[in-house]
Amino acid sequence: MDVQQLLKNLKKEAECSLCIETVKYPKTLPCLHSFCMECLNRHANFARRQLKATIKCPVCQTSIQIPETDTFENLPSSFHLNRLVDVLALEDGSVQSHRCSSCDENNTATCYCFVCQDFLCASCFEAHQRLKATRGHPNVLIDKLQAQDVEELIHRPVMCSQQYHEDQPLEFYSEDCKVLICHKCTVVSHNRHTMTDTQKAAQEQKNQMADAVGKVKAEIVRYESEIKKQIDLRNKNKVEILNEEKNMTDAVEKLIRDLREHERKMKDKFREIYEAELKHHATRLENFELVATQLKSCFERCQSLLD
Repeated sequence: MDVQQLLKNLKKEAECSLCIETVKYPKTLPCLHSFCMECLNRHANFARRQLKATIKCPVCQTSIQIPETDTFENLPSSFHLNRLVDVLALEDGSVQSHRCSSCDENNTATCYCFVCQDFLCASCFEAHQRLKATRGHPNVLIDKLQAQDVEELIHRPVMCSQQYHEDQPLEFYSEDCKVLICHKCTVVSHNRHTMTDTQKAAQEQKNQMADAVGKVKAEIVRYESEIKKQIDLRNKNKVEILNEEKNMTDAVEKLIRDLREHERKMKDKFREIYEAELKHHATRLENFELVATQLKSCFERCQSLLD
């Protein structure tokens, strides 16, 4: 994969789902989805105005309790997203965010040493190259980063954020406080706490997550099976209902056809009766008219004889 495609993928990965921009001060919710702290605070303020005590994660809709302080600054930061933001800042030319970690002049960093894990300015890089102990260290100029360089920058050790500990990598995990700490922190603020090596703690967490993922996967399979059953049942019911509807329609249409045929036959019968009655009435009327004519003729003749 070329460096531009890799950086494009990283930019998409570092995108906040609320503001659709690269995350700033990313905070991770209990559901493990991360957003800009300011976006979460605005989300919480909007919910407060609606008299709600919780917000829903914009990604998975998990309900999250709004802190009493109405700010999510106490949520854990995402080391991974912070590292992505640092690397993306190098890509878009924001190298001023990376200062030389070797000199006191606070000069803009122009290169990175993968062994010392330091950003160096031009002067320090020249000195770095002159020293016998460091001249062979692999390094890269920031404006000539390749895909492999970006990968190594992303996976470089995370340094402690405590004051005066900035040069110390986070090598330990405090079981009591559930946070990553450096060697100095183990003495200063986490004395007598149960400590675990970072890699070991990460592996344990990874194993727990793998178990959880396995259970979730099994649940997904179970629910997908139930979904398939419901879909099959729905389709079966649909076919049965459509067939019954067709049968009913066919039965009604047959009844209508039978009734129409019966109607036609009855009308033909009524027509035959009507024509027969009409003929009968015509015959009787003709007979009555003949008798009436004969009677009139007889009456006239008798009247004439009387006269």
